[in-house]
Amino acid sequence: MPNLLHLDSSARTASFSRDLGARFARRWREAYPNGGYTYRDLTREPIPPIGEAWTQICDTMLAEQITDPARYREAVRTPAQHRAWDVVQPLLDELLAADVVLIGVPMYNFSVPASLKAWIDQVTFPRMNLAGKRFVVAGARGGSYVEGAPRAPYDHQERYLRDFLAGHFAVQDVRFVHAELTNARLDPGLAHLRDRHTASVTAALTRIEAVAGELAAELEAVS
Repeated sequence: MPNLLHLDSSARTASFSRDLGARFARRWREAYPNGGYTYRDLTREPIPPIGEAWTQICDTMLAEQITDPARYREAVRTPAQHRAWDVVQPLLDELLAADVVLIGVPMYNFSVPASLKAWIDQVTFPRMNLAGKRFVVAGARGGSYVEGAPRAPYDHQERYLRDFLAGHFAVQDVRFVHAELTNARLDPGLAHLRDRHTASVTAALTRIEAVAGELAAELEAVS
């Protein structure tokens, strides 16, 4: 049975990205009640930033051309590197075991939260190839960043994740579902956009369930 790795990175307990991710996970687990499911809240249990020992491990991997994840531990040599690897190992194991990775991610300051970036840094190594895995991004943004919107050029949330996953992990199957204009609920200056926000959330909730169903059907077809 396929495995789902579910990550949340919003600093808010009640958030649109969390709601979207939970909707996907619920639909997925209905399709695969006996499938694997791993959940990590990157805000409540923050991942530490990488340190020098982590960089040394990467240097050894590059110098010795260690690109198979099964051999990564061979690059861990010193006591400090072993301590760094103790952080990496469970995170990496979860990622490698996943058939689908679901990431709940709000846009903060045009990009992704530091909590998610810390996780990405810890599990990413030279010439790492995860082609074949599927990623789903359940996103939320305070404004509108759809194509043609005035702020579209400042979207370094979806663009960063799409470019990173393709450029470093060779993952092409990434599906984004966003709730937009979330600040319209609070900002008087955006009050005229509240209906558009409501419509965006409704569409996103419907779409995230459809994506869960699509992926379940695709994996069933190839199993």
